[in-house]
Amino acid sequence: MVPIISIQTHWKSILLVCVAALVLSACASATSANVANTPSVSTQTQTQIQPAASPEPVVTDSPVLTATPNELKEITQNSEITQVAPTPVPTSRPTLGPDDWQTLPIVPTEISQRAREIYQQGLMMGNDPTHFSKLGDCQNITTYFLAIYDSPDLYILGENYTYLQPAIDHFSGSWSRESMSVKGGFNVASVFNPMLSNREFCEKNESPLDCELRLYQPSIVLISMEEWWNGDSSKYENYLRKIVDTVIAHGAVPVLATKADNMEGKHKINRAIANLAVEYDIPLWNFWLAVQPITSRGLQKDGFHLTHGLNDFSSSFQLKRGWVQRNLTALQVLDAVWRDLQTP
Repeated sequence: MVPIISIQTHWKSILLVCVAALVLSACASATSANVANTPSVSTQTQTQIQPAASPEPVVTDSPVLTATPNELKEITQNSEITQVAPTPVPTSRPTLGPDDWQTLPIVPTEISQRAREIYQQGLMMGNDPTHFSKLGDCQNITTYFLAIYDSPDLYILGENYTYLQPAIDHFSGSWSRESMSVKGGFNVASVFNPMLSNREFCEKNESPLDCELRLYQPSIVLISMEEWWNGDSSKYENYLRKIVDTVIAHGAVPVLATKADNMEGKHKINRAIANLAVEYDIPLWNFWLAVQPITSRGLQKDGFHLTHGLNDFSSSFQLKRGWVQRNLTALQVLDAVWRDLQTP
């Protein structure tokens, strides 16, 4: 017969172990939940792959990072799957040196097979090939950026740029459209915060980015985020990676843009932008390079805002203005990406 005191001691030990396990579990949960400056993330159910819920995603946790279009389709058809191990990034992918991004072309010279696959998958998902969306801060608002192309009286292509007219016609309506994911003061984290969504058009708990992708179903998304004021380029890169993952999950081709300014110092953000473009094998608009030869590198005295001018691309004087270069080179990039995506 087992002594009663022995049994009691045995169960007390088990109870202590269980309590300790619960305490450790609670601490782990509290630690993961206590993330500073965490924007709210949309929990809306979608047919596409949901991006990782963490605002500072770790690459290996993202189910979208390197998934192929066929994998995307298979995942969306199986509602039971909540997380998929990412396919390893090919080791043959070239790595940029610290300053290599500065020599990358303003306009991409070719479109990768990866971008073509994303585009074709997006068409199968219902994306509109005549739609592109904009995602960004004050340097992307329609007051100054791209809206001119929906009003022929507001721009002059000139003899050197008449080849761009078909792209203007093809994306008619997208140029002046007010994007749900563009607003002065937005940064790479803001676009995931449902509190900043346009409540007139966006659903409850839907982020500005998810709202834009749902409403407009673009085939291409131009991503240009200049603002990140805390100086932490690693956080910028993590949020930008999440943006790219989300756009790809919706079957749209992300086009990343470098910026004219160097507010953070050492061009850390431009380097991160270019590295992501190379890693994901997606188009890069190297706007930084476009403004290097022009007056004050296209910047006002504050070193951030672009200089203004008339969008007359036949005038060598106007082409020395920051906003004129921005509107021209953005059009050139969208034209190049659109044309190349049409070829198998």
